[in-house]
Amino acid sequence: MLNIPFGSVRFCDGVSRRNFLKIGSLSFGAFHLTLADIFRAEAAAKKQGELPRTRHKAVINIFLAGGPPHQDMWDLKPDAPKEIRGEFNPIQTNVTGIQIGETFPRIARMAHRFAFIRSIVGARGGHDAYQCTTGWDQQSLASIGGRPSIGSAVWKLQGPVDPSVPPFIGLAERTQHQPWSDPGRSGFLGSTFAAFQPSGPDMQNMVLNATNKDCLPERKKLLAAFDDMKRELDYQGTLLAADAATERAFDVLTSSKLVEALDLSKESPKVRERYGDGKPYQYQYDGAPTVNEHLLIARRLVEAGARVVTLSYGRWDSHGRNFDLVRDHGAKLDQCLTALVEDLEARGMLDDVTVIAWGEFGRTPKINKDAGRDHWPQVSCAILAGGGMKTGQVIGSTDKDAALAKDRPVTFGEIFATLYHNLGINPETTTITDPTGRPQHLVDGKPLPELV
Repeated sequence: MLNIPFGSVRFCDGVSRRNFLKIGSLSFGAFHLTLADIFRAEAAAKKQGELPRTRHKAVINIFLAGGPPHQDMWDLKPDAPKEIRGEFNPIQTNVTGIQIGETFPRIARMAHRFAFIRSIVGARGGHDAYQCTTGWDQQSLASIGGRPSIGSAVWKLQGPVDPSVPPFIGLAERTQHQPWSDPGRSGFLGSTFAAFQPSGPDMQNMVLNATNKDCLPERKKLLAAFDDMKRELDYQGTLLAADAATERAFDVLTSSKLVEALDLSKESPKVRERYGDGKPYQYQYDGAPTVNEHLLIARRLVEAGARVVTLSYGRWDSHGRNFDLVRDHGAKLDQCLTALVEDLEARGMLDDVTVIAWGEFGRTPKINKDAGRDHWPQVSCAILAGGGMKTGQVIGSTDKDAALAKDRPVTFGEIFATLYHNLGINPETTTITDPTGRPQHLVDGKPLPELV
C-alpha cells in the first residue's frame, strides 16, 4: 500500500486537514489484491510468452438482462394469431427484405450496419449473464472456478493497450438481482483478470478513499499536486528504487486517462444529446437502469485503450406489461445503439470495434394473462455491428410462432468464436492453461461464416 500526501483539503464537513491518498489496493473478484500483484502476474505471464500483443481491437458487450422478447424486436410474426404476434407491427428497414419491430425506427434506417441473429439456441435458462459473457454453460469447469469471460481471457492473452487503462471494464450498475450486473467472471484465471468496475469499490479505491469526488478541489489542482509529488519522489529516487510492478500501479492511479474517459463532461452537448440519457428509468425493479450514456462511456473507454467493455442495459423480464416495457426500453435502446454505431463509424473505429446486444434467453410465443411473455430458452436473438463483419443481413429464422429455430440455429459458442476472431484471436487454435496445467479452448464453436 502506498500513502501519498495530498496537501491541505477542505472536506464537506468544513474541516481543513492533511489528507492522504492510499493507492495500489483494488478489489478484484472475491480476493483483495494490489495492483502491484496484478502487474507482477502479468510480467510472469509475459516471460512465458503468454501475452502476445495485437492491434487494438475491442468488443462492447451490451447485456439486455432478463431476456428480451425476440418476437417484439427483430423477429416479428405479423401473420401469427393475435395472442402470439402481440401489439407491434413490422417496419421495413433500409435493407430490402429485412423487417424489424416498429419500436426501432433508427435501427431500421441504418440496418445495413447491423446483423440480426434470430435463431440462437442452447440457452441454459438461468437469469444471469454467464452465457452472454463466456459462451459456455455455467457448469463447465465449475470444479476449478469455471470458464473465464471473454474480457478476462482477452486480458490474459493480449494484455493492456495502455498501462493506465484496464483491458477489461464492466460498467453495469449494481442490481438487486446481482447476476444481472455481472460484468463477466474471471473463472479459473483468478481475480487478477477480473473486470475493473468503475461504479463499484474499484473506482472508490482508485480515486480517493477519504472523500467524495464532489468535495475535491478542481481537477487541475489535483493533477498539479500529483505532478509536484511525482517530481519530488523522482528527485528523491523513491520511484527508481521501487519495485517495477509497484511503479506501474502508481502510474495507473496517478494517470488521468481512465478518469478522463469516464468523464462525460468532456463530450459536446450535441454528442450527449444524440445518445440520450435513458431517463426516466422505467420498469427497473430489481434490474439495471436504461443508462444510455453507458454506451457513450464504453466508446470513450475503448478509445482510451480498453479491449472489452461490458454493460447491463435495462430490465427485460417482461412477465407483465411486455409491450409497454418494449416501447420504453426499445425506444431508448434504438437511440443510444444507433448513436454508438454512428459515432464509431465517424471516428474510423467501426471496423475495429464489435458491438453486440443480447439477453440470456427469449420470451414465450404466447402472451400471458398479464399482457406479458414468460421465459423461453428454446430460442433467442442478438443484434451485432462493427468488427469488420458482413452486416446488413439476417442470420437464421424461427418457425411461424417464433417458438423454435427453423433455419440456421446459432450457438453461443459460435457467437463468441466470432467475437474472438474479430479481436484478432484465433478461437480454433488458441488455448489458455488452467490451474491443473491443461490447455483449455476459448470456445466450443467456429466463427460464423456469414459474418466473417
